[in-house]
Amino acid sequence: MTVTIGRRELLAALGGAAAWPLAARAEQGERVRRVGVLMSTAEDDGASKERIDAFLQELARIGWTVGRNLQVDIRWPAGDADRRYAAELVALAPDVVLAMGATVGSLQQATRSVPIVFTIAADPVGGGLVESLARPGANTTGFASFEYSMGGKWLELLREIAPGVKRIAVLRDPTVASGSGQFGAIQSVAPMFAAELTAIGVRTPEEIERGLTAFMRASSGGLIVTGSAQAVIHRQSIIKLAESHKLPAVYFQRMFAKEGGLISYGPDFLDQFRRAAGYVDRILKGEKPADLPVQAPTKYEVAINLKTAKALGLEVPSTLLARADEVIE
Repeated sequence: MTVTIGRRELLAALGGAAAWPLAARAEQGERVRRVGVLMSTAEDDGASKERIDAFLQELARIGWTVGRNLQVDIRWPAGDADRRYAAELVALAPDVVLAMGATVGSLQQATRSVPIVFTIAADPVGGGLVESLARPGANTTGFASFEYSMGGKWLELLREIAPGVKRIAVLRDPTVASGSGQFGAIQSVAPMFAAELTAIGVRTPEEIERGLTAFMRASSGGLIVTGSAQAVIHRQSIIKLAESHKLPAVYFQRMFAKEGGLISYGPDFLDQFRRAAGYVDRILKGEKPADLPVQAPTKYEVAINLKTAKALGLEVPSTLLARADEVIE
């Protein structure tokens, strides 16, 4: 769906920050810069709206005000029409585009000149988005979502909160490099936990349901949901299936736990969107993406849903509760 932020929307997004009418621009003689945003989710996705708000608020704090010196155009393809929306944004001649996760490739196909700042991108080097983390090259830089070694932490947390789990289904997207990378990282530590892994695709709700139904023909099961755009898009289906099958599950970001998942461990993605505003600011002021290194997450968070734990008959260890950044009651 196509969205262009206007005066009224800005007032809501920025908590009442002043937005000047177009006529005032000429009076002030200030150049209006254009920023495109390509999300990988639907417009009604609450977590994504929260991230956009964080990005806009940070831009406003830096000095970029929509309606005065900035215009922002947002597109929400929800994973189905990235290429069309990418071309549409590029046709608007933006000064820079903020791209979320899986949409970066479509933008790079649409332009090799418009600067791109990405967020929540798994393995940007392995996925071919940049030449290296230190020297991205070309027109793209941004913020990586996590390191593959996090896979070991997911397995550790699952066994800590549900010690009886021996068999573990791993939802991953095999069509992207990060899908294999994350699964490989979990495989590398599985022998330490005497865990038996089963890989399940995450491209459609039907694929997820078939895989989990087959997996649950035996007992002592648990679930790890690795990071991917498809997992985010289908998260409600995944959470409901885990609930119906009584599967203890660990997820790669906080929104899953907030929406009913058992436990999550992953980067603070709101922080990434705030930091991305800083890169957008630097590019608008003349710096080149090729000279801005890709950054790793600086904040990680654990969220635990106690209501879900109770429904599963699990008692969360006090040591784990003490480490949690958010406990959902």
